[in-house]
Amino acid sequence: MKYFKFIILFFIFSSVTSCGGDDDICESGEGTPRMKIMFKTGGKITVLDSIKIFADLGTSVVDFGWNRNVDSVFVPLRVDDSPFTDIYIKTSAKEDSSKVRINYTTKSIYVSPGCGVKRNYENLNSVLLLPNSVKSVEQGQNFIQDEEKTNLYLNF
Repeated sequence: MKYFKFIILFFIFSSVTSCGGDDDICESGEGTPRMKIMFKTGGKITVLDSIKIFADLGTSVVDFGWNRNVDSVFVPLRVDDSPFTDIYIKTSAKEDSSKVRINYTTKSIYVSPGCGVKRNYENLNSVLLLPNSVKSVEQGQNFIQDEEKTNLYLNF
């Protein structure tokens, strides 16, 4: 009976310690990074009262909702083989959207069995196609490997 309890405890302990591992979940920011967009008015970084961003991610246009009192937003880019992503920007519900096209080349990088492959974006170039509330665009860092640096400035 003594050995039976020991064997049961051994199996319970070994099953608890063998659960999970570092490669089970991609949780430490190793996935495909998003593009950081900041806002300027008169050449200076500004906080917008409200902004609504839409992104054409290939299969559909995704609405990211209204953001209030922000100086920056993060927008995902397409992960298919398209060389560009179109984003639409509104600062009020009554106005038409401004359209910005972000052109880039992609590079796939293997991360781990849990995360799989992530996309890095290089040679970023942004073009304002429909100016409304957005008057012009300024290029920031021209590649995306993480979400730390600003890649695009929208001038209002």
